[in-house]
Amino acid sequence: MKPYNNKAWLLVLPVVLCVAFSAVIPLMTVVNYSVQDILGPDQRVFVGTEWFKNVLRDPELHGALWRQIVFSATVLAIEIPLGILLALALPAQGWRSSLALVLLAMPLLIPQNVVGTIWQIYGRTDIGFGGLVISKLGFDYNYASNPTDAWLTVVVMDIWHWTPLIALLAFAGLRAIPEAYYQAARIDGASRWAVFRYIQLPKLRGVLLIGLLLRFMDSFMIYTEPFVLTGGGPGNATTFLSQYLTQKAVGQFDLGPAAAFSLVYFLIILLACFVFYTLLQNQAESDNKPEA
Repeated sequence: MKPYNNKAWLLVLPVVLCVAFSAVIPLMTVVNYSVQDILGPDQRVFVGTEWFKNVLRDPELHGALWRQIVFSATVLAIEIPLGILLALALPAQGWRSSLALVLLAMPLLIPQNVVGTIWQIYGRTDIGFGGLVISKLGFDYNYASNPTDAWLTVVVMDIWHWTPLIALLAFAGLRAIPEAYYQAARIDGASRWAVFRYIQLPKLRGVLLIGLLLRFMDSFMIYTEPFVLTGGGPGNATTFLSQYLTQKAVGQFDLGPAAAFSLVYFLIILLACFVFYTLLQNQAESDNKPEA
């Protein structure tokens, strides 16, 4: 009998060390800060769960959480259907398809801080094309002073930036559908809506769940774009959870409450990812189940 050799696991050791250095050790540091009151470089007092109680009772956190939920729900409700429509409208093959995919992917190549700067200029009514057009149409638009305008501008900016990701994923999913399904639909005289409802949409469920997971995580942790565009204002109109955390940790230097909230933030993201992962697993099992 050939002896079993475990030395292959040594190849994974560099990855384990990198993860430990970049994730596990910082996480343990945050956990340590979350249960202590740091009075000075060498003065620390153990406070247990006190910071967690204070943070969870903070009305500013409740407001930031509500704004975050509404923002993520809004952009997902728009980006998923819009991405599917764009994928269906794209040419299936040829140079037109390649050109359309390249143009569609361009917003994804722009760094997030540059996206905020672009829309900061674009939305201005004096030098920005978008703001100028809106003002010429008779609307009193000013994202720097009007909370509603600021929130809508951040939503539109996110849709412009990230809808191409959903469209590219959906396009790849559509191209993976075997031609035999379409041939059977043509023989049966199925309408375009019936083809989408009973062939394309069911085959896209796995891809769309991945896109939904990616977009939820990113939208729930959004920071750079609204920070550059509005700085979280006017007032707290665009202050989301990540900016609330930054204000606690950097602006007010409350390391204990900031650490406690960052752990709560981490658990929220982890729970949502677990739900999406479970859905993906169930979807994979249902797809692999043989038809009767």
